[in-house]
Amino acid sequence: VHLVESGGGLVQAGGSLRLSCKASGITFDINAMAWYRQAPGKQRELVAAITWGDVRTNYADSVKGRATISRDNAKNTMYLQLSSLKPEDTAVYYCNLKGTSRNAAEYDTWGQGTQVTVSS
Repeated sequence: VHLVESGGGLVQAGGSLRLSCKASGITFDINAMAWYRQAPGKQRELVAAITWGDVRTNYADSVKGRATISRDNAKNTMYLQLSSLKPEDTAVYYCNLKGTSRNAAEYDTWGQGTQVTVSS
């Protein structure tokens, strides 16, 4: 299983960006995917999550109203649209995937991360 994030970069405060996470090598059912972020000196935190089947979403309070998580089932790709960006959104954003195989093996996989820097 391989997760590749893209879409990070430098953006001015108030701007927006869209992160993508493409999963490959999937031979099991995806249960959910999520975006986490980790700022320097801070713990990794959940930003948003989406269940794969019934497409339920969950957002951190810090991004509610500014973030939209979505997924393309056919492409095994998850997206995060972030708007009204703030300097405190600066972090490395990581993609996480959780899944279950037909023999009940559990998968919990991380991407390598993509840097988002918001300038004031």
